[in-house]
Amino acid sequence: MHAPVLVLKDTLKRESGNKVHYANIQASKAVADIIRTTLGPRSMLKMLLDAAGGIVVTNDGNAILRELDLAHPAAKSMIELSRTQDEEVGDGTTSVIVLAGEMLHVAEAFIDNNYHPTVICRAYNKALEDAIAVLEKIAMTVDVKDRATMLGLVKSCIGTKFTSQFGNLIADLAIDATTTVGVEVGQGIREVDIKKYVKVEKVPGGQLEDSQVLKGVMFNKDVVAPGKMRRKIVNPRIILLDCPLEYKKGENQTNAELMREEDWSVLLKMEEEYIENLCMQILKFKPDLVITEKGLSDLACHYLSKAGVSAIRRLRKTDNNRIAKACGAVIVNRPDELQEFDVGTGAGLFEVRKIGDEFFAFIVDCKDPKACTVLLRGASKDLLNEVERNLQDAMSVARNIVKNPKLVPGGGATELTVSAILKQKSSSVEGIEKWPYEAAAIAFEAIPRTLAQNCGVNVIRTMTSLRGTHANGENAWVGIDGNTGAIADMKERKIWDSYTVKVQAFKTAIEAACMLLRIDDIVSGIKKKQAPGAGASSKPKVEEEGEAENEALIPE
Repeated sequence: MHAPVLVLKDTLKRESGNKVHYANIQASKAVADIIRTTLGPRSMLKMLLDAAGGIVVTNDGNAILRELDLAHPAAKSMIELSRTQDEEVGDGTTSVIVLAGEMLHVAEAFIDNNYHPTVICRAYNKALEDAIAVLEKIAMTVDVKDRATMLGLVKSCIGTKFTSQFGNLIADLAIDATTTVGVEVGQGIREVDIKKYVKVEKVPGGQLEDSQVLKGVMFNKDVVAPGKMRRKIVNPRIILLDCPLEYKKGENQTNAELMREEDWSVLLKMEEEYIENLCMQILKFKPDLVITEKGLSDLACHYLSKAGVSAIRRLRKTDNNRIAKACGAVIVNRPDELQEFDVGTGAGLFEVRKIGDEFFAFIVDCKDPKACTVLLRGASKDLLNEVERNLQDAMSVARNIVKNPKLVPGGGATELTVSAILKQKSSSVEGIEKWPYEAAAIAFEAIPRTLAQNCGVNVIRTMTSLRGTHANGENAWVGIDGNTGAIADMKERKIWDSYTVKVQAFKTAIEAACMLLRIDDIVSGIKKKQAPGAGASSKPKVEEEGEAENEALIPE
């Protein structure tokens, strides 16, 4: 017998083979179970306490998982899924996780029977292609201009969220915001940049019903000299600057030796004249409002207010871009290069209002604004945060529809249709891949099943009758009405989903399931290379951790 050869350091822990597959599947299922109850209109909320003691109350899958701190590597990659989904399409974060968890769950049986993971993955990918083909088939196009359809669509997409109890409010806000910032790129393609040009301002106080989309922008600033400058200007001429209106200071310490006393006053006079010059260049254009991203000295403030011009200083760059988009101004870097067309004349009203105990500047009633602010009011901070998350989702949905105006039925009907068609196709799949393919088909039923569970209806009966309906292929639009748990036609109930969201969810879920199945080795306990000299102190620590996982109780 040969002496055993040590390849890995003894501090490393290596798991391989089936053990890893089971661990990964368990971990993913655990993650899916955490947010399973947040799917559908009858969803529960989760309350999360973070380290600082703040609370997050939400049922947005991504927001929940973002707050969780997980130890298991496979579970971490499940969280990435919902983040991808959130960044790509903004909705369907919960469905992705539930689907991926289910895909892995059905794969467990095959691993028991010693199927090779690549076989399962191949079958899954085949199922994915066919599923997307089915989606193509049952999708229907929608007219983006028709507001009622859009409203119904966005409403059903955020019907699962907390704010659905406020009726059309959030849906209205979302559609207003996205139609405002939509830009025609040409060839009938619309580009909607929510992140850059839609700002959500949360102001605690007031009622949710007071929320609105402004035809323009607002920001948390007051004019520089509140007593002297006008706080309400109708049809203002706006100049946006990106340079300081103050005397240029020396880069580093500048020493000037003055021989005569008059030189000092000459120096001061030069500074004053420099600033006066700057202001005169600006005032040539007869603006009513000057906004700069940098500082504005007292003297400049004096010249401007003497000319009856309001000024706002130290504005965020992003806000400045939004103002430029809203009123049609151009942000100018040097006052001496100002031209007439740089002045923004598109705004109807500038005014400073006091909301709560802060001053907000509004630039509203713009003609054809390309940027807007959504003003959210509400009772408490937690409520506002939740409303903002829902609004983000709603806006993403509206954006997806504007970009790709196709719909699929909601309420689990899509998944059931896909499932039924894949089951029929599975009989024509040759070889050993047939079984995993069929299992993938069954896994799609996780979504309607979870919907039924969350409504509290008899799951088995509901699922059986739904399966029956879809197996005959009579009506692809039959699904579960998430509020009552009744089986209904989604066309009549106006429960829709965006095609983009569904496709993205299917792709992400199946690809992630395949990736996790392919892992067959986990080596943990790898230490970072340390600086020489620091090595000795932390070595024992790693070993303790390794042992702590093997033996549950370590004697004190």
